[in-house]
Amino acid sequence: MSTSWKPGPMGNRDPFAAYICDESALDVLRPVVVEMGWQPEKCNKGGLRNAIQSLSIAASPAILMVDLSESGDPLNDINGLAEVCEPGTVVIACGQVNDVRLYRDLLASGIHDYLLKPLSAGQLRDCLTQAQAVFSSPRGGDGEEERPHVSTAIVGTRGGVGASTIATSLAWLFSVEHERSTALLDLDVHFGTGALALDLEPGRGLTDAIDNPSRIDGLFIERAMIRANDRLAIMSAEAPISAPVMTDGTAFQQLEEEFRQAFDMTVIDLPRNMLINFPHLLADVNVVTLVTEMTLASARDTIRILSWLKTHAPNVQPMVVCNKVQSGASEISKADFEASIERKINYSIPFDQKASANAAKLGKSYVEANRNAKSASAIREIAKAIVGVADDDGESLEEAGKSSSLLGKFDLKSLMSKKDKAGEAKADEPVE
Repeated sequence: MSTSWKPGPMGNRDPFAAYICDESALDVLRPVVVEMGWQPEKCNKGGLRNAIQSLSIAASPAILMVDLSESGDPLNDINGLAEVCEPGTVVIACGQVNDVRLYRDLLASGIHDYLLKPLSAGQLRDCLTQAQAVFSSPRGGDGEEERPHVSTAIVGTRGGVGASTIATSLAWLFSVEHERSTALLDLDVHFGTGALALDLEPGRGLTDAIDNPSRIDGLFIERAMIRANDRLAIMSAEAPISAPVMTDGTAFQQLEEEFRQAFDMTVIDLPRNMLINFPHLLADVNVVTLVTEMTLASARDTIRILSWLKTHAPNVQPMVVCNKVQSGASEISKADFEASIERKINYSIPFDQKASANAAKLGKSYVEANRNAKSASAIREIAKAIVGVADDDGESLEEAGKSSSLLGKFDLKSLMSKKDKAGEAKADEPVE
C-alpha cells in the first residue's frame, strides 16, 4: 500500500489514523500514538469496514492502521480499502489470525506490515517508527540525482521474431545491471509470456485495470503488480480467450502515467495490433525497439511500421533490432534488407536455440540464464543504448540508422521478384 518504490512526503495529510475493533487494543495503541506526537483522537473504534466507509468521504492519512479481526475475507476487504485510499498511504493491518500464508498475501497486496493481536506497546512503537521512516527516506537515495524516466516499447514485426524474449531481458537488465526501478507492461492480454518467462503467475492486474480504469492510481499499481525482483515489477494477464478485450485504451494511458511516477524505466511488450489500435500508447514513449528478422515478410512490415511511426509517433526514436540472425541462412542479405528499409539495422542478435531452451527450463529471462552468450551480449548493448537515450544530445537513432548502402533505395518489389524467380528456377530443376 505504501509507495515503496519512490516514497514521497506526507504533505498536508493527517499523519495517522487507526480503526481498531476492541477497546483493549485501543488502550495499548493510544499512548504510543501520543509518544509519536500524533492525536489520540484519530484512534477510532471499528475495524476495516469502518475505515472504508470513513475514507470514502474523507482524505486518507499518511499512515493508516486497520483491524481485520471482524473481516471474513481479509484480502477481498483490503481490495475494497485500496479503492478509497489515496496513493502513498502506508497501511498497517492487525488481526487475530496467525497464518503465514495470510501474512505473505497481505504483504504482496501492498500492506506495510501485519501485527498479530494482542498488541504490545513495543511492537506498535517499532512498526509505526518504520512506517514513518518511509516518508523521511529520500526519493532516490542519499545524494542521488533523480533520473529522467525512460520508456521503451518492444514491437515485433511478425509473430515469433522474439520481441517478448527481448522485452523481458531488457526489463531484467534495467533492474539488475543498471539498477533502475523498472515496470514491465505486457499488453498481450490473452497470450502474453512476460510473467511466464520469469516463472511467475500473471495475476489479474491488467484485466482489473482494463475493467476499472478509474481505480488506477499509485495504490492500485502496488497491489496489482507482481514483483520479479527488488527493482522489477510486472503487470500482465492471461485472460480467457473467450473474452475479447473491450477497452478504448484509457486504462493503458493511465498505467503508463503511474509508471512514470513510480519507476525509472518502463518496458512495454506491445503487440503490433495493439500499436495500430491504440496509437496514443506511444505518446510518452522514448524508444520503439522494432524487432525483426531477415525475411521478406519482416522486411515488408518493418518498412510499414517505420512509416507508421513517422506519421503517428514522430517523437519516438525507432531502433531496429534483427533477431535470430544465422550466417548464410537468411532469406535476405543484410545489405538488401537495410537498403529496402532505407536505414541500417541498429543491432543484430545471433540465433541460439540452446540458449532459448536453457532460459525456458530455468524460468529466467534470456540474458539472466545465458549471461556469457553472444546473443545476451547484443541485448546488453541494446539496454545500454536505451538507458542513455534520455541524456543523448547527439543525433537520433533514426538518423544514425539511415542506410548508407551503395545500393541506395532498394525496391521491395525487386526482392519479391528475385525470390519468385529463384522459386521458379528451383521448380524447373529435374527431381533426382
